[in-house]
Amino acid sequence: MSRRFITPLDRYVASEFTRIFTVTILGFPVLVFVIDLVDNLRKYTERKLAFKDVALSYVYWIPDTLFMVLPAAVLFATVFSIGTFTRYSEISAAKASGISFYRFIAPILFMATVAMGIDLVFAELAPPANAERLKLLAGNGQDRNNNRYNFAFASETGRVYRIYTLDVKQRLVENVEIEERGSVKRPGLLVAAKTATWYNNRGWVLKSGLVHVIPNDSTDRAVAFDSLLDRHFTEKPQDLQATERQPSEMNFADLTRFITALERSGADVNLLRVERMLKLAIPVSCLIIALFGAPLATSSQRGGAAYGIAISLATTILFLVLIQLTKAIGGKGLMPPDLAAWVPNIACGLLALVLLARVRT
Repeated sequence: MSRRFITPLDRYVASEFTRIFTVTILGFPVLVFVIDLVDNLRKYTERKLAFKDVALSYVYWIPDTLFMVLPAAVLFATVFSIGTFTRYSEISAAKASGISFYRFIAPILFMATVAMGIDLVFAELAPPANAERLKLLAGNGQDRNNNRYNFAFASETGRVYRIYTLDVKQRLVENVEIEERGSVKRPGLLVAAKTATWYNNRGWVLKSGLVHVIPNDSTDRAVAFDSLLDRHFTEKPQDLQATERQPSEMNFADLTRFITALERSGADVNLLRVERMLKLAIPVSCLIIALFGAPLATSSQRGGAAYGIAISLATTILFLVLIQLTKAIGGKGLMPPDLAAWVPNIACGLLALVLLARVRT
């Protein structure tokens, strides 16, 4: 049964697609790395980064680069393989043998689905690798490792800490404010202290400060204290030392927790919600863009390689522009953020359906 389902033609089409796809995913990252190195070489030199650290940073960047490149690689492989089959009348010969265009491109759609699965894996592998890359490129100065100044930190419980000075080595913070938003059932809190010290067996002990209780239906109340043990301040000095992570450093689950924490503190999370949904939308675009590219590549039989490159580059650029545009629209709240992330796929999918309906089968 499997022999009837997978024909020699299927293997031939899949092998041609895979050959071009492999060359593309190997070539694109190299091009991206060279461009990035040229743009940032002066910055790396000024930071006195070791050559091995810069080289290793590009190794860590591979998963994120492939995550973004895979849809473009699928498009290039689809357009060039279908273009070759069209140019040498192989699609016409298949039609004459009773094989429709839809059945002919089935192996390409299967390979695009495999690429979608691989891209979902890269979506999970990229964030920790990006975090390591940023550490390498940030340098390792002693002051950078031990101190942090004038920053805000949002905890997973919804608290927001505003700290003027953090000394990780001394386990000490100076001039700290802790904001805890209220709800219908409980008032909000604002705690300010001159210093706070971390004790392993107790937690953070705040000294010389004020506790503001902010009810919903009356004036706030303030209580001064000399020393206060905050049992809800559970973040260690090393946790506070870490700078706020970017969406590229968090996988889908991490980003969901981060968004939930920021929502509790009343922050605007629209852009983060778009970024989170793109971690699913971009892999799915591998299949959508194959459906779009297959009928588009049959529109010219004489264009050759230049035609294929033009179609692929134009579509890739347009798709990237759409992603940036919908990120801006969703980030501003002009449409639901989760929907905004899918707009490029929806637009490309609708065009794919029109093109597939018009192709001669």
